[in-house]
Amino acid sequence: MSSAPSRSNTDPVDAALGAAVVALADRVLAIAAPNPVVVVDGRSGAGKSSLARRLVAGWPGRGRVQLVALDDVYPGWDGLADGVVYARESILRPHARGLIGVWERWDWETEARAEAHAVDPSLPLVVEGSGLLTPEVAALADVTVWVEAPGPSRKARALSRDGETYRPHWDRWALQEDRHIAADDPASLASVVVRVP
Repeated sequence: MSSAPSRSNTDPVDAALGAAVVALADRVLAIAAPNPVVVVDGRSGAGKSSLARRLVAGWPGRGRVQLVALDDVYPGWDGLADGVVYARESILRPHARGLIGVWERWDWETEARAEAHAVDPSLPLVVEGSGLLTPEVAALADVTVWVEAPGPSRKARALSRDGETYRPHWDRWALQEDRHIAADDPASLASVVVRVP
């Protein structure tokens, strides 16, 4: 057995995400439903995708959990708002009505919709992406999450993850996030606010 400190004890981002998963698992259990919906919003690089993947991996129930990342849905670099509407109408609203949702992945290279994916309304669903937490989406979710992180940390994480592909689009995307925050105040719609360093 190693005597080295664990990553969770030394990495503040890891610790924040780990604590958030525990809090979210408690919320999911309190819902006591077989198919709860969790939506996770936050600005680019805040930690939404990491949090969503960890939540799915540590889901407090048995069986499969569906995860949809809006990076697979947005129709291009100017498509934040359109992607959220698409996800709401193709994924979240059908799930809330007990219907199978069908969404098509956005192919960033061909700039067109690609293969279709089904969303089973009988299973839990986690959807994550910037711009997601609007009043309309909040009404379709059981747990709403806003992930907050400082700008420099977010940018460093996002560019480290996506490299030079993202760099020329950072400001363009951030303006769309600004509009979403001004219009929807997603932090006020969140049942859980997660602060990541």
